[in-house]
Amino acid sequence: MYNKLQYISQGNTVQEQLSNIRKALDNGCQWIQLRFKNASTTELFDVAETAKLLCDVFSAYLIINDNVHLAEQLDADGVHLGLSDMNVAAAKSILGNAKIIGGTANTFEDVLQREAEKCDYIGLGPFQFTATKEQLSPILGLEGYRNIIEKMQAKKIQIPIYAIGGIQLKNVESIMETGVHGIAVSGLITQSKKPKQLITQLNGKLYVSI
Repeated sequence: MYNKLQYISQGNTVQEQLSNIRKALDNGCQWIQLRFKNASTTELFDVAETAKLLCDVFSAYLIINDNVHLAEQLDADGVHLGLSDMNVAAAKSILGNAKIIGGTANTFEDVLQREAEKCDYIGLGPFQFTATKEQLSPILGLEGYRNIIEKMQAKKIQIPIYAIGGIQLKNVESIMETGVHGIAVSGLITQSKKPKQLITQLNGKLYVSI
């Protein structure tokens, strides 16, 4: 099963992106989602190529946000697709069934769509307000996760769910109690002054038996 902690990369330049990815890997994060929205094609390739080398050194997963062809080119571990991106079937036809295809969802209807598409995991959110994402979908909160997980259980849907969106260390235990598989964080790790301590604490909360 997939690692319960996913770091979504941040940075406005190639150097910032790579510094933040290295920071996450150095301090114990085993799953990187490369997200570099406003980059040029060359900048994105440069970051992705180096991130792939770094993740190989650390035996960590590298998922590329949105860009299926780049994931194929670099032999990344997979892609994460937004609801308006390439559909999962098309991505699988390019990458093959061995690669991880993750997808975004905000509602139970989105989850049903992702199940029909045979997504490997779902990033469900946002948990609460986050400045990381433009055009934020409606906030879910704990109750939103509980409701969606209960509906999934009733329909025997077993896709791993990652909570995402403005998650802080103090939120992790209550989020995990809703039944999600893990969390995806961005600013929390990027902005941390003590990343090793933070990632250790996050993993401690994520992997505790509930």
